[in-house]
Amino acid sequence: MNTKELTYGNPLKLILVFMFPLFLGNLFQQFYNFTDALIVGRVIGIKSLAAIGVTGPLIFLVISFIFASTQGFTIILAQRFGARDYIGVRKSLAASLILAFLMTVLLTVFSTPFSKFFLMWLQTPSDIIEDAAKYLFIMFIGIFATVYYNLSSNVIRALGNSKTPLYFLIFSVILNIFFDILFVVKFHWGIQGAGWATVLAQAISTVVSVTYMFLKFPVLHLKKEDWKFSKEFLYEHLRYGIPMGIQMSILTLGMIAVQYVLNSFGSTAVAAFTTAMRVDQMFSQVFMALGATMSVFAAQNFGAKKMSRIRDGAKSAVLIALFISGFSFIILKLFGANIISLFMTYPDNEVIRLGMIYLNIIIIFFIFLGLLMIFRNILQGMGDVMSPLLSGVAELIARASFAFLFGHYFGYIGVCTATPAAWISGTLVLFISYRINIKRFAKLKR
Repeated sequence: MNTKELTYGNPLKLILVFMFPLFLGNLFQQFYNFTDALIVGRVIGIKSLAAIGVTGPLIFLVISFIFASTQGFTIILAQRFGARDYIGVRKSLAASLILAFLMTVLLTVFSTPFSKFFLMWLQTPSDIIEDAAKYLFIMFIGIFATVYYNLSSNVIRALGNSKTPLYFLIFSVILNIFFDILFVVKFHWGIQGAGWATVLAQAISTVVSVTYMFLKFPVLHLKKEDWKFSKEFLYEHLRYGIPMGIQMSILTLGMIAVQYVLNSFGSTAVAAFTTAMRVDQMFSQVFMALGATMSVFAAQNFGAKKMSRIRDGAKSAVLIALFISGFSFIILKLFGANIISLFMTYPDNEVIRLGMIYLNIIIIFFIFLGLLMIFRNILQGMGDVMSPLLSGVAELIARASFAFLFGHYFGYIGVCTATPAAWISGTLVLFISYRINIKRFAKLKR
């Protein structure tokens, strides 16, 4: 069996074993992002790199919505798997495939014709908008691959297997780099070559991943009767998926608001903040992996009606988050400046100084990012998608408010406080909701 039930065994050990491949996958993705930027920047030019960079928020907005929505669809699958309802697992997969198709059509229709309009709305500089529009159009064409790649990965994780999606991610990244070199360096297709390299690599990986999913997981072998399910069952998947997708979109809007305020402080501040954010994201990947692990852990145990085990898992996850926070604090305090300088060909002292201001602020509050990831994903795994959505709204309000107000009165330092303010606000909402849900379901069980 390629599946793994997380409903028995030591929670701490299970969580660590499950999250490690997720963490490696996140790191590998970061490595690819760096390599992709290196190839485009050095071969095509700095303006082409800027053209790709300016599409980042829009692409991330779509991708984060897709990832969160497909993760929401597969929560029901994980719950049914935890309850050992294998007919329900297959019906959930069939429903998810239908919803993924509808999502692909809608997102493609409402994104590709407006690629340039979106960039104009973001006030993209005139010297890069044409290239950026071409690249964005190609990326939107590849939405179908993004949807089904993420769906297959989330389905496999829902069955307790976090290693196989890692292998497909590595395969996709290697393909992407190969096509980047072929299309950009060899064929000189420019920025369009970089776009087609990403889409083609993900399309091939999607075909391989979906094929493997159906061939190697007996519990997913669909039958004719599995496609017969009620509208209520389809709605249940939407009830999980759409709020989770909207929540991620809301978080992205908060980041765009911070970027808007930050731009007023000049290119040096932007460079410092952006570079420090890259360092922050590198260390945040382990929290992301921990959160994704807790979603599957909570969903399976919720399906098995083991509420006490969810509490034990939450305690283990908090211990892991405390260790990660302490380790990150020490490393970034001692070597943060050196890590920031690695992102620059010629280190700039002012960029390093401003970057360290951001890092010195957020490392104090890293534990709140860990708690945010833990309780958000546990609640989603238990079927509560509205509390995480409300926490996302709280994060957006806190992030935007601190960026605009503190940025106005305290300048760059004020903008830096927006990130921990968002973490703390979201965590408070989630922790209260977690306590209420645990007590409520414990009473229902009794």
